[in-house]
Amino acid sequence: MIFKLLVSTGLIAMTLSTPSQAADTAVKLAPCPNTPNCVSSQAPKDSGHYIAPFKIKGKVEDAWAALQRTLAGQKRTVITEAGNGALHAEATTLVFRFVDDVDAVLDADAKLIHIRSASRVGYSDLGVNRRRMEALRRQLQQAGIVE
Repeated sequence: MIFKLLVSTGLIAMTLSTPSQAADTAVKLAPCPNTPNCVSSQAPKDSGHYIAPFKIKGKVEDAWAALQRTLAGQKRTVITEAGNGALHAEATTLVFRFVDDVDAVLDADAKLIHIRSASRVGYSDLGVNRRRMEALRRQLQQAGIVE
């Protein structure tokens, strides 16, 4: 009994003293593959994958809510996960019904929304993912949410 108590106490202490990995992953997007069918605001700036993050103008909470509303309002796009400053959506192409993954993470301290859009299959997307993210940026700019 004492052994179990010591082990439990030790595990709790180790958990509390270990830096939270959730905080690290909350602002990290998956890297883009070596194919040209992905854009990410966290890709190296000198890569063909880089796209600028969304710079928030006003309240972070308002911008995050507006992003979700705007994404949900796009044709053939469904938000499949949202919470804790991260979201994942799936956008289906019109003709061939390919599914592209759209991810966003909120960096509240920097007042940025990092974005990523990537095709699940194929090599080239003919610029579809970049155009999708720039169209989203324009919608949020027109609403006065981002720069």
